[in-house]
Amino acid sequence: MEGMKDAMIEIEDLLIKLSGFVMKDINLSIHDGEFFVLLGPTGAGKTLVLEAIAGVRPITGGCIRVKGRDITGLPPERRGIGIVYQDYSLFPHLPVLENIIYGLRYFKRDARTSKKQVKRLMERLELHPLAQRSVNNLSGGEKQRVALARALAVNPSVLLLDEPLSALDPNFREGIREVLKGLHKEMGITFLMVTHDFSEALYLGQRTAVLNNGRIEQIGPVSEVFQRPITPFVAEFVGMKNVFPAVFEDTRAVVDNIELRLEIPPGKDKHYVAIRAEDIIIGQEGFSQESPNVFQGRVLNIMDMGLYHQVSVGIGEVIIKAVLTKSNLFEMNLVDKRDISLEIRPSLVHVF
Repeated sequence: MEGMKDAMIEIEDLLIKLSGFVMKDINLSIHDGEFFVLLGPTGAGKTLVLEAIAGVRPITGGCIRVKGRDITGLPPERRGIGIVYQDYSLFPHLPVLENIIYGLRYFKRDARTSKKQVKRLMERLELHPLAQRSVNNLSGGEKQRVALARALAVNPSVLLLDEPLSALDPNFREGIREVLKGLHKEMGITFLMVTHDFSEALYLGQRTAVLNNGRIEQIGPVSEVFQRPITPFVAEFVGMKNVFPAVFEDTRAVVDNIELRLEIPPGKDKHYVAIRAEDIIIGQEGFSQESPNVFQGRVLNIMDMGLYHQVSVGIGEVIIKAVLTKSNLFEMNLVDKRDISLEIRPSLVHVF
């Protein structure tokens, strides 16, 4: 359990058993006012954690505290938590304003204060012109803003967000992302967001936990998880295309038929190396022999990824993936089966 005095959410030994799936040993401590992101692929158990905190998912074991209060056995309406689902879960028979104020009936708060809160949220989220409109006639971005306003209208201490951007068209996604960032900064409440998209975590999150098959693989600041993953799964999830088991000796890492030089000895209990595709330098003229990690290989495949191309290069039995911009690819006139040189700087070889 991560210990901290200013924890807003504390999850201790959470256990959820479902048919064919078990989530266990979930221990999290999330700061007051933090933007925390639960990351992982579909089926990892991210939404289960959110629903357990909200009280809409029965748990098998463990304890959940919010602001030091044990809420494990409390009904959802007594937890002081707002939740926004990826499908918005708006009431289709109610107009926008009625959707936003719906939850207030369950909270004993001063009517004047609640009215001011709703007015401020509607102004901030640009919803006043839509107040009497049916939610059935809203765009995806508008529905998401209504769902956010409804969750925040009750002035929760915690806002839970379940894949808030995944159902949106790319046109709306960036706008809602900016809204989330702005709301978090302005309101200062704790945000806990679930996503499978690491770029969203990089932009919005302060810390993250990466889940895989019902277990936490790594917890830490988003930048740290991005730069220093500690398992092969996390390395691949944060975009490292080249992850290989390795045997280490001093500052050398042996991957099949390749010997990589490292910047410093890796220490004990290290079993893998990882290299980002964007850190691999491709050349056709060869590199200085003084460079410690220069390899000759053959282009096996070139894949158009939109803004860039992914180039797969075979070095013996090892396949290395690199990326090139379209202009660099055209300048090099790179094609399949062409022999090329690769350089991998020792400082950019990650070890875990």
